Formats: sequence, C-alpha cells, structure tokens
Amino acid sequence: MPRRTLAGAATGMCLILALAACSTGAGDTASTADESPGSTTSGNVILDREVNDTEGPNGEAATPVADLTFTDDEVAELRAGDYKAAMLWHTSSAFVAAVQAGAQAEFERLGIDVIATADAKFDAGTQADQVQTTMVRKPDVILSLPVDPTTAATAFRAAVDNGTELIFLSNVPEGFTRGEHYTSIVTDDLVEMGRQAAVALGDALGGTGEVGIMYYEAEYYVTNQRDAAFKQTLLAEFPDIEIVAEQGFTDPNTAESIASAMLTQNPGLDGLYTSWAEPAQGALAALRTAGNTTTKIVTLDLDDTVAVDMLGGGQTLAIVADEAWNLGKGMAAAAGYALLGKEAPAFAITGVLTVTKENVEQGYRDSLNSDLPPAVADALSNCEECG
Repeated sequence: MPRRTLAGAATGMCLILALAACSTGAGDTASTADESPGSTTSGNVILDREVNDTEGPNGEAATPVADLTFTDDEVAELRAGDYKAAMLWHTSSAFVAAVQAGAQAEFERLGIDVIATADAKFDAGTQADQVQTTMVRKPDVILSLPVDPTTAATAFRAAVDNGTELIFLSNVPEGFTRGEHYTSIVTDDLVEMGRQAAVALGDALGGTGEVGIMYYEAEYYVTNQRDAAFKQTLLAEFPDIEIVAEQGFTDPNTAESIASAMLTQNPGLDGLYTSWAEPAQGALAALRTAGNTTTKIVTLDLDDTVAVDMLGGGQTLAIVADEAWNLGKGMAAAAGYALLGKEAPAFAITGVLTVTKENVEQGYRDSLNSDLPPAVADALSNCEECG
C-alpha cells in the first residue's frame, strides 16, 4: 500500500505491484535481494531513516481525507456542472474494488457521472491505450494508479493537454508536477501503519524477544516510510526486544528463501515483520517447512490468505490495513475540489487499523467496506479463539 523514483520500466512495475499492496488475496511486487538471504545489515539506509509524520513523495505534508468537505452550495454547483469522471486502475482486486466503490459513492453524491472504468492488468501499454480511448469521451477528471511511473508521463500526457484533472493513488508519473500535471496524491498513513505493526508485535511478545525484519529494499516512499516506522517504533517502545536480523528484498518470490535462511541463522526468532502480505505468505511457508510453530508474524495490507492463516491457528498475529474505501472517497473528493477551482491537498491520507482474529469481521468492513470473503468467513466460523 514504496517511495518514488526508481529507474526503468521494469523497476517502475515492481514499485506499483508492491504499492498497492493494498490488494486482498493477490500478489504485489517483484525483484531480487542484493545480499545473501538472511544476512543482517548495519547502517541501513532504508530502515534507519528517521520518520515522524507521513510525507508525500516530494516531502509534502499530509492532509487527512476526512478534511475534504463540501458546503451544500458546493455540492449543488458540482451537481449542476454535468461533470464526467473515469477510473483507470492498474489491476483488479478486492482492494481496487473497494477504492472504486468509495470513489463511485462520492461521485454519485456530488453528481459526477462515471463514464468509464478500466483494469490495465499491470500492463503499462494497456494503461496507455486505455487513457487514449477514454480521452475520446472527454472526461473532466481521471482517477488512476500509474502502472509504470517512467512511461506513465507519456501515457497521461493527452489528459494533461486536455485539461483533465488527474488524481493519483499513491504513485505519480515521473516528471509530473502538482498543479501543472496533476491535482493530488491519495494514499495510506504510512508511518502509522508501521507504528501499529510494531506495537502489535511488541505487545504480542510481551515486550521481549528476538525479531527479524524483511523489508522492501528499494527507494519507494510508501514502503520506505512504513518499514522505517516499524523499526523506529520497535526500538523506541520496546527496548527489551532485540532486532537480530534485517534482510531486504525486491522480489517477493524470494521471501520464502530469505525467511528460511533468517530462521536457520536465528533459531530463537520470536517475531518477524514483512513489508506486505505477499512476502508474508513466503515467510509462513518457510515456517511450515521448518516445523516452526513459535515465530509470530505481523504484516501490512489486508490479504485473504494471511487472514485465513491468522484465524486458522497459524502464526500471523496481526495485519495492519488501510481504509481502502475511504481512499476512493478521498480521491473523488479531491476531484471535486479541482472541478470547483478549490485548492485540493497535494497529498492526502486515510486512517489505519490493526486487524486481528478478534476484530477481523469489523476489519474487513472498515478497510474494504465489505463482508468477509467465503474462505475467511469459513476460517472465522471454525476459530475457537476468535471473539
């Protein structure tokens, strides 16, 4: 649900996949670690950076999406404007569906007609074609997450030239300037996600023990702030917990081997953090292979597979999630601001929640505005410890 500026289309694709994190039951990013699996870094340029409040890719201060409000007169003006919107997403998933539903609800309230929705299936060329096709219908606003930040500048140029307002989810095309090329970026409260993950793990361990960190080893503001906030909070609030291993990855497919090596080198590992749910799945596989039933995992971004593990007596103790539905609502509200000529925030964020076996049903409602998917509902019904 990583910070900006990686070079090359392939790198850009990796970021997007990771980023949305944010997808339930689906995988996210890709690449390969520079160090041998299980090695520990010192003077870590990603984990050891100081983070206080969530900032945008260019250091923008964050505005809560709840602060985006309209007077009755402003709503009436928008409803009279005959405005049209398009939503061109990077992929399809439960997360994207929730974002789209939140945006759709707000657009309906504001009287803005959604004339097109699309799924680029993580393909930058497909997204570029979808932008071109959509522009024929002359939308006043487009909500999107660019698949590849490098090529997206060209892909969205037709929209910029047409005066279409662009609202981006988490990512922004390289070289795009707020006010000149786009209106707002909307994403999670990144620092709070990392902080809540640390608190969940620290509390579960009783404030003592050995912990490993598997973090996204690339310059991407979303994951960088989340990962650094986890470590910073753990060190500050749980001084008796020792971080015995830090391992970066750029390809979530390497997570199982990294976790396996980390467990071999640190057999007493009590807890493990992963940047998002897909590498958590690899870590869980490593625990099963090793016959390890004691190491606890905390991760970010709601995911059905990890939720089932948590409810089924597995080793996931908590999943920290964003409010996906509110992300969409905030994007639509930022679009309304732009159409009114009202100053929209450059960078807006949603709230965060920690999902455990005790509140998983409410967690899905608060994050995705949805009921539990069948597999998770079945696991909950069979969970004797769930309250």
